[in-house]
Amino acid sequence: MATRTGYGWLNASWRMSFLALALLSGCAVGPGFHAPRPAMPTRFTSAPQDATPQWPSKTWWRGFHSAPLDHFIQAAERHNFSIRIAAAQLQAANAQVEIAGAPLLPSVSASGNAQWQRVPHPGAASIGGRNPSPFYGASVQASYLVDLWGENRDALRAALEDAAASRFNRDTVALTEVTAVATTWFQILADRAALAIGLRNLGAADRLLKQLQTEFTAGTVDAVTVAQQAALVASERANIPVLRSQLRQETLGLGILVGKPPEQLSIPREHIGALRVPPVMPGLPSRLLRRRPDVAQAEATLIAANANVRAAIASFFPSITLTGSASTSSAALDTLLSPGSLLLNAATSISQPLFEGGRLMGDLAVSRAVYREDVAIYEQTVVSAFTDVEQSLTALHYATIQERRQARAVREARHALAAIRAQLKAGIVDVSAVLNGEQTLLGDENAYTQAQLTRLDAAIHLYQALGGGWRLRRPVRLAGS
Repeated sequence: MATRTGYGWLNASWRMSFLALALLSGCAVGPGFHAPRPAMPTRFTSAPQDATPQWPSKTWWRGFHSAPLDHFIQAAERHNFSIRIAAAQLQAANAQVEIAGAPLLPSVSASGNAQWQRVPHPGAASIGGRNPSPFYGASVQASYLVDLWGENRDALRAALEDAAASRFNRDTVALTEVTAVATTWFQILADRAALAIGLRNLGAADRLLKQLQTEFTAGTVDAVTVAQQAALVASERANIPVLRSQLRQETLGLGILVGKPPEQLSIPREHIGALRVPPVMPGLPSRLLRRRPDVAQAEATLIAANANVRAAIASFFPSITLTGSASTSSAALDTLLSPGSLLLNAATSISQPLFEGGRLMGDLAVSRAVYREDVAIYEQTVVSAFTDVEQSLTALHYATIQERRQARAVREARHALAAIRAQLKAGIVDVSAVLNGEQTLLGDENAYTQAQLTRLDAAIHLYQALGGGWRLRRPVRLAGS
């Protein structure tokens, strides 16, 4: 009965100790986190002032009305290597959270043993016996490091923020890879169009060369004119392998982005002129910071660095460890756990670092330097976010103007070619004028294709600068973070 009374008193003592230490555990040390406040513009100067804000949606690429693009992006979301690597890094970061949270919980271990010994007969002159007798023992040990100064809690907070940063990094990587798929696909379409125009241009130049050779035979043109045209034909012909190589390399690059080898990649037919640029327009600059995963990643990394500084400061203070054990032994297995055979022990230990050879000071200096570095990275990321939007708005604005003007140049070249052909029928000009008009039209068409590609790329970069439909959903954070 006395044993049970002592066990009950010990439970009460442990409960009071844990309560008192839990109240003291609020004595966290170190600076609290305050997010930097970089200068923020009130509006985007490159955006039309009367434009209605239209932020990207999560499936912004569907606005280009390209079924192959939809297919390739879906494949990239499932198989892209960089996205898979970032996802694995996120899983590792989540596992580190469990590791960091372990010191906040008690550590419990159990052990057991069994022995056999020979018991001598009563009155025997020497040690020895007929049968060995079993002897059983068991023990349970528990220890708990009291987080008096918040060191372990700050370590957990840092791990949580590192995991959040990994999640934001995965989202940043996914956005980067998706936009890379779109720009690569558009480049493939432009390369196809350039190759087709190059072949047509070569054909026109070759026809003109043959016409000049005929006129040279008739004595109406000189040899220099023929030689110049022959050089032009040779140059056009030499450019064809370059165009084919560019198309092939972009196709191989698309295979890497969607996670497929080249032999498994099917490239459907599509014309760059069939694409449309979906409307997009930013709203207030203050909303941009919650739509960019790289900004959220930089902030989470900064919060983790602040928690590491707090943990480094807490390591200078004493630590308290509570330990307890319960052991029992018996010669009979069925009475092993009886109250009468139970032995309880409890202890409290305190330790204070006195001399660490500069390790604690060094750890603190490193943590503070990393924090200052992360502050600069965060501010740089914020400024870069605003700059990206301004540059993308500017690029899209002038690319739209360029495409519009180049389309007009193509229309004028077609009208000119129609007039030349009418003059040919009237006998006013010869066929060389027609061939020259065809080459001019092909050159303008090639420039128009490049203008279309420039505008599409500018739109893609603007979608990326605006976060591509991503929105911040703040992860759960510990109190005080």
